[in-house]
Amino acid sequence: MTRLGYQIPNFTYPGVADVDLFDTIAAQASAADRSGFDTVLVMDHFYQLPMLGAPSDYMIECYSLLAALAQHTSTVRLAALVTGNTYRNPALLAKTITTLDIVSKGRAQLGIGAGWFELEHNSLGFEFGTFTDRFEKLEEALQIILPMLRDERPTFSGTHYSVDNAINQPAPLSRIPIMIGGSGEKKTLRMVAQYADEANFTCPLDEVPRKLDALAAHCDRLGRDRSTISVTKMMQCVIAPTADEAYTEAKAFMLTRGIDLDAVDDATREVFLGLVNWGGPDELGEQFETVKAMGIDGITCALPANGHNPERVELLGQVASKVFGPN
Repeated sequence: MTRLGYQIPNFTYPGVADVDLFDTIAAQASAADRSGFDTVLVMDHFYQLPMLGAPSDYMIECYSLLAALAQHTSTVRLAALVTGNTYRNPALLAKTITTLDIVSKGRAQLGIGAGWFELEHNSLGFEFGTFTDRFEKLEEALQIILPMLRDERPTFSGTHYSVDNAINQPAPLSRIPIMIGGSGEKKTLRMVAQYADEANFTCPLDEVPRKLDALAAHCDRLGRDRSTISVTKMMQCVIAPTADEAYTEAKAFMLTRGIDLDAVDDATREVFLGLVNWGGPDELGEQFETVKAMGIDGITCALPANGHNPERVELLGQVASKVFGPN
């Protein structure tokens, strides 16, 4: 499972022409592959997310992209962080993940969540439904996807989905790990305890102990050994050889969002900078140590400001692997 993941969160890069876009994305994945990361992940969205860009900023369909990145990497696992369950029929998703596993020679990983981006759903015609609807759909989907990925032929009839002796051949080459994203204590973490190999927390750091306690309690109720579940933390980062350079690159990115960090007051600047983990290798290393000390097994890092520079990806991998590398 993931100890050190690299997520590619955006695809609008300064000075990169459309014809060179995939090469720039692939260069990031290749840099992650050779610098200590064990997983490369992309978002499963069709519009860019708030704070990272405008809805019209570039977004690449994740499974087509992951299949292509399989040809430019050799060791990293490949996954979505996370698949929006509302976007695909679960049997189709099982087939898609299996295909990714085959074209990557056994490196697929399934990250999945209930779905949340309402604008995207409404604009593109995906049924959004209620919070309860989406979690009911996710649980039904898992009861179809998991057996199909285990070379079984499930028959299932639910409120939202049904299959009859669903065949998935050829079967995956590997046992595909299952990660459920999110930090909801009642629904999400209960499903992690019941179905998943990994949880990926998106909560603030000070909430991590409570989330870990909630996950442990669900495991106790379900008779699951908590130690069999890996817990990772999502982190937005800006790294450079020095803290001053990291600030400069963070500032340049924020300017594309219409925010001048040098023009706002100190309190506002601190709020914006507090949204990311930023600095040179020493500063980021200390921040990673703090996360690990809270009982987190691994991290998944994104570099929204400067990930299009493969040297930054390599530097991040070198720093993070010193903290979260193999024991």
